[in-house]
Amino acid sequence: MAATKAARVGEEVWKTRIDKVNAELVTLTYGTIVAQLCNDYDSKYDEVNKQLDKMGYNIGVRLIEDFFAKSGTQRCQNFRETADTIAKIGFKIFLNIAPAVVNWSADGKAFSLLFDENPLVDYVELPDDAKAQDELWFSNIFCGVLRGALEMVQVQVECQFVSDTLRGDDTTEMRVTLVKYLEDELPPDDE
Repeated sequence: MAATKAARVGEEVWKTRIDKVNAELVTLTYGTIVAQLCNDYDSKYDEVNKQLDKMGYNIGVRLIEDFFAKSGTQRCQNFRETADTIAKIGFKIFLNIAPAVVNWSADGKAFSLLFDENPLVDYVELPDDAKAQDELWFSNIFCGVLRGALEMVQVQVECQFVSDTLRGDDTTEMRVTLVKYLEDELPPDDE
């Protein structure tokens, strides 16, 4: 699916098939969850990052079915199409944003999502303890969502943020790297 067609599909689904939720409610609720994790893990931000990724993974595993039902898209033919579908349809459907797909690796197995906007970070200030600026990836739930959703369609990826405007960087960039395509596995005794 070409990037422009993916963008049209994402826009059409956002306008016609999605029940919308107040963005401020989502932002404030997510911020409260992150703040509670920071308290629960005594500002051990590497652990907070892991928990956000784990929460996102569990969301992604379930969200993929909703994505297919609402978007009507079929399985992607290659990793470039997957990237465009994630950016132009997936993020558009669920968050009404469309990050740019940039910085492809020479082998075509890694790309970056560049976020011009991120609704999760509205009204957010990182904790003022000197560690958060260097260690906390506030939107790390996105990495888990992508990992979980893609794993359900037999695509194993690694995701991590490499920059974030909340940390003082010029851009917010998530790196997505293809690990491997998984084989469809049947449970034992099933044929």
